[in-house]
Amino acid sequence: MIFLSDKPKLILAPMAGVTDKAFRELCVSYGADMTLSEMASSKALTFNDKKTAHLLSISEDERPCGIQIFGDDPETMAQGAKRAMEFSPDWIDINMGCPAPKVASNGGGSSLMKNPDLAARIVEAVSKAVKTQVTVKMRTGWDEESVNAPLLAKMCEQAGAKAITVHGRTKQQMYADPIDFETIARVKSSVSIPVIGNGNVKDVPSAMEMLEKTGCDALMIGRGALGRPWIFARIKSGLFENVSVPEPTIDERICVLKKHIEKICLYKGEEVGMREARKHAAWYIKGIRGAAKYRNTVSTLCHIDDLYSLCDEIIAKNSSIGSDDEELEKFGFNNLYL
Repeated sequence: MIFLSDKPKLILAPMAGVTDKAFRELCVSYGADMTLSEMASSKALTFNDKKTAHLLSISEDERPCGIQIFGDDPETMAQGAKRAMEFSPDWIDINMGCPAPKVASNGGGSSLMKNPDLAARIVEAVSKAVKTQVTVKMRTGWDEESVNAPLLAKMCEQAGAKAITVHGRTKQQMYADPIDFETIARVKSSVSIPVIGNGNVKDVPSAMEMLEKTGCDALMIGRGALGRPWIFARIKSGLFENVSVPEPTIDERICVLKKHIEKICLYKGEEVGMREARKHAAWYIKGIRGAAKYRNTVSTLCHIDDLYSLCDEIIAKNSSIGSDDEELEKFGFNNLYL
């Protein structure tokens, strides 16, 4: 199974409007072992929707990469999965965890946790429709009164799922704390397939806590990677090499920001790329001196030259603030962020 190895793999979580090809490639270059596409509507796939198809383009620089689909009808999901296979994903993931109203209120995403029988039929239909591995991403339950991830995970395994990702929150929690490690551990005990822990993994201590408290086989990282694609390398160094790699300097962070936005513009064109660059730039500059002022500028970016000018200004006013270059060189990570 591609999810198992001698060391827990680090997987980039699917995030709508974020984990496009540019971001996936960047995260892999900084240590992500696997990636997942933005979620795609199975119904839109069956209609050959061009916008949806654009989401699913996969390059060799981001593999292994899976495609995540959502929906609430077994046959439509099966047909959508077949269409997704035209993009040669390394596996198909079924979304049973999205809490967004536009998804959950229409029967997809986390609402499937309220109907385990339907969820299992979807897994069975998709598993029969494609020749690659099928996985499921779910939450712990709909709310505190209906935490049923262990039961649903077992049903999904019996229906053909080859791995289960559990986001340690209920749908009603959205992204509020705390993370329910106990339920993820119960899922791990209830199935024989790999279990991937997800939720608030943002540094070495939180990654270690997820592994130790749940016994999960791999980790999925989502919001912790926003504006910090190097998180994968830092966690790997801390977990597997006992090396503490500091956060990058401001100069290094801005270098990665430019590389990221250049990739977006390469794949989507400058007009679309710079609109999408605004949110990413805001994440990269979070916490630096003058961030509030820079965010106002970021919100109006239209041309990549404007981004370059902003980056020059940020570096000029924040140069050498951040990590210790001598420490980076000591551990052989002086070029980690460049």
